Amino acid sequence: MDSKEILDKLEEKNRAAMEGGGPDRIQKQHDSGKLTARERIDKLLDDGTFVEFDRFKVHRCTDFGMEKKKIPGDGVVTGHGLMNGRQVFVFAQDFTAHGGSLSLAHAEKICKVLQHAMRVGAPVIGLNDSGGARIQEGVMSLAGYGDIFLLNVLASGVIPQISAIMGPSAGGAVYSPALTDWVFMVENTSYMFITGPEVVKAVTREDVTMEELGGAMAHSAKSGVAHFPCPDDETCIDKIRELMSFLPQNNMEDPPRQSTDDDPMRRQENIRDIVPSDPNKPYDMRNVITACLDDNYFFEVHEHWAPSIVVGFGRFDGMAVGVVANQPAAMAGVLDINASNKGARFVRFCDCFNIPLVIFEDVPGFMPGTHQEHGGIIKHGAKLIYAFAESTVPRVTVITRKAYGGAYIVMSSKHLRGDIILAYPNAEIAVMGADGAVNIICRSQIKKADDPEAERQRLIEDYREKFSNPYRAAEHGYIDEVIDPADTRLKIIQALRMLSNKRDSNPPKKHGNIPL
Repeated sequence: MDSKEILDKLEEKNRAAMEGGGPDRIQKQHDSGKLTARERIDKLLDDGTFVEFDRFKVHRCTDFGMEKKKIPGDGVVTGHGLMNGRQVFVFAQDFTAHGGSLSLAHAEKICKVLQHAMRVGAPVIGLNDSGGARIQEGVMSLAGYGDIFLLNVLASGVIPQISAIMGPSAGGAVYSPALTDWVFMVENTSYMFITGPEVVKAVTREDVTMEELGGAMAHSAKSGVAHFPCPDDETCIDKIRELMSFLPQNNMEDPPRQSTDDDPMRRQENIRDIVPSDPNKPYDMRNVITACLDDNYFFEVHEHWAPSIVVGFGRFDGMAVGVVANQPAAMAGVLDINASNKGARFVRFCDCFNIPLVIFEDVPGFMPGTHQEHGGIIKHGAKLIYAFAESTVPRVTVITRKAYGGAYIVMSSKHLRGDIILAYPNAEIAVMGADGAVNIICRSQIKKADDPEAERQRLIEDYREKFSNPYRAAEHGYIDEVIDPADTRLKIIQALRMLSNKRDSNPPKKHGNIPL
């Protein structure tokens, strides 16, 4: 065989591998509103930068006639490339080849990507579109899942891991995405569930569609499994690229900076009007957040789940930060089970990857009620305490209005090693609101008064004057500065600059025991 024939053979093998399951299955993929694995990678990475691994790898199964059904690549495309000039590793399951089902060979390709990514310190992005375990392989496919799960866990907190669910993901296949840092889902074409609608009906007699059971909005608004629901593949890929712009390559690096023309000295007079002085009047905390951030841009995470707390990324003077904020527009900003979990997970991610935290606080307390107590609000609320207390990244807290009781402590207070605590002049920092406090501690005095209601109102005003203001906390050093709301952006930037070389650590240990 001469050199031309050798090269022709290589060209033929490459062409066969690039076709995946063939033109008919590619067309079917397009007809269902989905891109192919290779099309997704092309859109995800910078043009011409993708380098593929294991293009010709195939399964080793000989049962059920599988030895005659070998497709180069075995249902997953793997490799590395650049995203905005930064190295990332990627795998994309190919639904046109064996339905993207996972064989041991398929799993080995994904494991190779994860191992390389950990060695060189670069993020991993998985584009999931799979029918699940390859049943013909039996326990070998399960072994493959186990190998992936182990590497997901070992890579956790070392490199960012992103999962995009761009098709079905059922059974054991859902656990690898659940172990990663961020989960994207595409509406109407992606599904995640342990057991499908037919099994649910057989076991519980419940009729449910795939969309209701495990669709993008079900997991984005109800379960909290997914962070970003996206209308289509293209939008999903764009959002992944946007998220990556805030993240470092690994846990040893700082997040990337971006140049901005937004003046760090810019004042926001409108914040004075956004936050009402009436402690019972709602407002949208997002308006405060966006007013302060560079170019008024806030990249929100988990927008549809646990709405009483808001989390996401933004920038101050080009510095990437994580934002955690109570949301008075939803349940008065109270902390419930889901909000505690949402906040704790986000805080821990930012701490893993050296992303400073800015906290906007307006919290009346934890959600009362038997549903919350029996659901474990004590345990789940403790997760948020744990997350803030163990974090060592720079932390700046702004108390915009209410900071009551245990919730005041939880939201990155001085007592949990919060670095800088700022408060607006109308902030109320107390065990509880003035009304409730007076009703408890002055009950007998009110009853004895000639005009009980007038006496109650007088005592409420007296309590507010003495206790429910930022100056009492400032006297004890629990508040670093009481600020004009218009200066919020400047004060946060000054604090972040001062903290840029912060070094803190926790006692040596294998790991803590977070109240899961």
